[in-house]
Amino acid sequence: MKPKNPLPVVLLTIFLDLLGYGILIPILPQLLANPAFPGFIYGHPEAVRRGYILLGFLIAVFPLSQFLAAPILGQFSDRFGRKKIIVYSLMGTAFSHVLFAWGIHMGSLPILFIARFLDGVTGGNIAAVQAAIADVTPPENRTRNFGLIGAAFGLGFVVGPFLGGKLSDPSVVSWFDAATPFWFAAALSLANVISVIFLFDETHLTPDHTLAVRWLKSVHNIVRAFGFHRLRAVYATTFLFNCGFSFFTSFISVYLISRFSFSQSRLGDFFAYVGLWVIVTQGFITRRVSRSFSEPQVLRLSLILCGSGVLTYFLVKTPSQLFMVVPLFAVFNGLSQANLSGLVSRSVGPSIQGEIMGIQSSIQALGHSIPPILAGFLAAGIRPSFPLLVSGGTLILAGVVFVVTHPSSSMPPPQASRA
Repeated sequence: MKPKNPLPVVLLTIFLDLLGYGILIPILPQLLANPAFPGFIYGHPEAVRRGYILLGFLIAVFPLSQFLAAPILGQFSDRFGRKKIIVYSLMGTAFSHVLFAWGIHMGSLPILFIARFLDGVTGGNIAAVQAAIADVTPPENRTRNFGLIGAAFGLGFVVGPFLGGKLSDPSVVSWFDAATPFWFAAALSLANVISVIFLFDETHLTPDHTLAVRWLKSVHNIVRAFGFHRLRAVYATTFLFNCGFSFFTSFISVYLISRFSFSQSRLGDFFAYVGLWVIVTQGFITRRVSRSFSEPQVLRLSLILCGSGVLTYFLVKTPSQLFMVVPLFAVFNGLSQANLSGLVSRSVGPSIQGEIMGIQSSIQALGHSIPPILAGFLAAGIRPSFPLLVSGGTLILAGVVFVVTHPSSSMPPPQASRA
């Protein structure tokens, strides 16, 4: 029997996984940064600045645990195959959503932190998913297919935040509350498990069962990443890019709440609009751009323009003007994400794709871990909009680093096979 094409089910897996993640986006800042929200944890307005700080830590728990887990799951996928790792990690994700819903009902911050930690650990499966894509994709086509991964991310961010905003809004259905989206996300994760079990054929056909798993590899990965001479500059750029992106994503909601009094429903609509542009970028624009330009050529412009796109949010005077500035940021962010992943994947052989994607995920996760904590203190100590200023500056710095380390004279022309 001819093996099934794994790409559709992998993209479905990413979509359902990110749908579950996207659902929480409009809710999390309301719990700790909006005293007007019925589910505000502290219950009195003067605690909002403390809420900013705790929100930063709660957001950071997920990528920090992903930083620890991603390389381990990447190694497990090299040793046992991609399918088993994806299935077990999705089961953990389902349980974490149940735990988070319970924490909301109990008003318990410790339970919320434990749930986010568990979700981050199981969320390290992105290394196995990316490795599965690399298993079945020729090197010259990987940027295009990583663009499809980005499109699946984007679709999850269109539907997820929109559903999260509506499922938590009692004006839509009287019994909806802040926990409802997480019960729904748990059900989606279980559906994701079933889809992988029945629709996904193993892509890593020669697993190395003798591979010794290094449990603390995440710590060594950051040092080891810069031991790959060809990837050193790309990894540095990846770290800065994810730091800048994390400053934006972690506190743009707080900015919109404080500036325009956004409800969870309006936040969901905003992120759905952002996700729509991510789909357009990584599903269509990235694939067309990759036919004419190499990854370094794209990144020399996209990173700096992505940072500039963040700074345009300070020009917004009314909520309707957000519709004009979102595309600028989303398009160049999508181009940067796909081309950074594609450049890393094409630089190594097939036997270590799982390991390399684990390292890449570790760097991304570390880049997402530090900024939310800093952003919480900056928002509390200065003003809620300040993390966006830091975001724009960090993304521009990532572009400068890449331009300096990848001068135009060293960039290869687009490959003929991309046409």
